[in-house]
Amino acid sequence: MKTAIWRWRLHRALMDRTSLLWSFSKSKTKRRLLFISERDPICHTQWFPYFFHRDELAKRHGIELRELPLARFNDGQHPYHGPVDAVCFQTWFDVSPQAMKEQVEKVRHTWPEARIAYFDWFAPTDLRYAEVLNGEINAYVKKQALRDFSQYSKPTLGDTNLTDYYARRFQLDLPETQFSVPDGFRDKLLLATHFAFSDHMLPYFMSELPKQDHRSIDLHARIAVKGTEWYTKMRQEALDKVTNLEHKLKVVCRGRVNRDEYFKELFDSKLCFSPFGYGEVCWRDFEAMFTGSLLLKPDMSHLDCYPEVFVPNETYVPLAWDLSDFDEKVDYYLSHPAERETITRRAFELLNGYFHQQRFLEDMKPLLQRLGLEKTA
Repeated sequence: MKTAIWRWRLHRALMDRTSLLWSFSKSKTKRRLLFISERDPICHTQWFPYFFHRDELAKRHGIELRELPLARFNDGQHPYHGPVDAVCFQTWFDVSPQAMKEQVEKVRHTWPEARIAYFDWFAPTDLRYAEVLNGEINAYVKKQALRDFSQYSKPTLGDTNLTDYYARRFQLDLPETQFSVPDGFRDKLLLATHFAFSDHMLPYFMSELPKQDHRSIDLHARIAVKGTEWYTKMRQEALDKVTNLEHKLKVVCRGRVNRDEYFKELFDSKLCFSPFGYGEVCWRDFEAMFTGSLLLKPDMSHLDCYPEVFVPNETYVPLAWDLSDFDEKVDYYLSHPAERETITRRAFELLNGYFHQQRFLEDMKPLLQRLGLEKTA
């Protein structure tokens, strides 16, 4: 495990800080898979599990992996102009439909025989590029989606289901928006990796569950507030709920600290409150899980994600979206340590087992099939 992680970190450092790119081998038996990537840590979490398992992918399916920064692809300065079997690409989330059309056409023109997947790393659940990409791709890969797919046919205030809810809750004036999702697009949609697969979390999840006793912090909730109007109001409401408990509980919620100090706090916390961000799934959700801090989070039952880790009252404690039950649930789980520890253990063991059993290699097969990369006996 350590070797694979350090190899990934070296790969990232070379990709991000130098112009070094590795050509594909000249082998005629290898399947060539190229990732065209945006430069952002959230984007990189989508690629990490593939590179982490690159030896197994080579052994089982004869796949060679390479990564090409999107800017280098668009400049044409890269060594991958020859045949490629499959291309997975990312873009930023605010690309116009016309620019996205031109981007995917450029990929298609460069590798006319390749199968193509788009990797949507965005925080919200919307499918904003479904219509423009539908006829050009073989798969659309996303880390979460609405469980009730019919919701995608309904307009929202703002871009997402979250902007819609909080615009109505706080009476904000947001424009009505609807992203068209073509018939049959659901068959192209695949759920894939989220933040739990990042290189800094994986070692924690593959170790042992942290001890639950002698934790001194009752509630951990460092909440950034500044952002767009709906986001600021949502997060300020969450922060207010937390600060209202400071008079009777040991609460950590103010200021910023570095990552090491942040993790140290979570390892010493009984409860961790993780409100929504610009999307539902957040780094903090999994940081709570690997540190053994009980995750309290607005109800996620409307969401599908991979693996299915948000199981209400089994792996986390769901809260009403208006936080009307926040105080009650904080009080309950602080006074019921056995129930608290049972839920934290289940959350940790779910992901610990997932990684140790290398279930990703089985769960990624639908994508390999769509891309024509699965090696069958």
